[in-house]
Amino acid sequence: MPRSFDLLVIGDANPDVIVGPLTKPLAFDQRELLLDSGTMTLGGSAAITACGAARLGLRVAFAGRVGNDDAGRYVRDRLAARGVDIDALQIDDTLPTPLTVCVTRDEDRAILTSPGTLAAISTDDVPERLLSSARHIHAGSFFLMPRLAARLAGLFGAARDAGATTSLDTNDDPSGRWDPWVLAPVLEHTSVLLPNAYEVCRLAGVDPGPAHLSRAARSLAGHGPLVAVKNGADGAFCDDGTAVHTTTGIPVRPRDTVGAGDSFDAGFITALLNGSSAGDALEVAAVCGALSTRRPGGTDSQPTWDEALSHLDLQKGQAS
Repeated sequence: MPRSFDLLVIGDANPDVIVGPLTKPLAFDQRELLLDSGTMTLGGSAAITACGAARLGLRVAFAGRVGNDDAGRYVRDRLAARGVDIDALQIDDTLPTPLTVCVTRDEDRAILTSPGTLAAISTDDVPERLLSSARHIHAGSFFLMPRLAARLAGLFGAARDAGATTSLDTNDDPSGRWDPWVLAPVLEHTSVLLPNAYEVCRLAGVDPGPAHLSRAARSLAGHGPLVAVKNGADGAFCDDGTAVHTTTGIPVRPRDTVGAGDSFDAGFITALLNGSSAGDALEVAAVCGALSTRRPGGTDSQPTWDEALSHLDLQKGQAS
């Protein structure tokens, strides 16, 4: 049966206020520090991935929860403007929309989030009709939404029973627990896991660092998913439990790296759904992540499918 959507994304959506770059320590005592730039844009790992996939040509629906406030209306308007179906984006009359401030410094950033509706998001916010009408289900910011995390294994299992593939980007765990008892049952029903280099080590229970990346990815792949690891300027690699594919970093002059990993996710998922192999999907994803850094915010510089492939061809031509 034909499916109405290529991708259903579940998770966080909020305004991002991005300021920086920070050139000196933050000062309290009501001191004011002037920075070179500031912008407000659509944020949230799941929302950025949804926008990136829609920009790449997928039919995308979004499920989650925002408040009945100006910030929530901003989120809904920005998602809809980027071609994402928001019929399943619930409006909560009791909790505010999440808000995030990103303070950038060089290629790093500090992220300050007021969670708002995040704690209320659950599998109940995902209509059953969407699980049977999407080819792929993606969830982001796993540890920020404990109610969703607790029942995500069942939702992913139902999606796979309905013939869909699944993916997960846990993002950071602010609690620092990286609870394996919550994650393990989800991984059994996850087709693709999309951590960065720090997260893959924490998820696997090993000390973060380059020496442990391969072992961490192979350990997580042993639970079932294809593990695609984002490693910043050093590129990315993926491990399916038997074979490893790698790609080098894409040379760009980044203005802002916020959301680059989420745009990587969008590229990887889109390439797989378009029939690419894991190795080819990794290269497309790396290009999508890199190109998204050309403008402030996570969504304003996301490439189309043709732009991503053209840039990839250009990179290959320069390397040959």
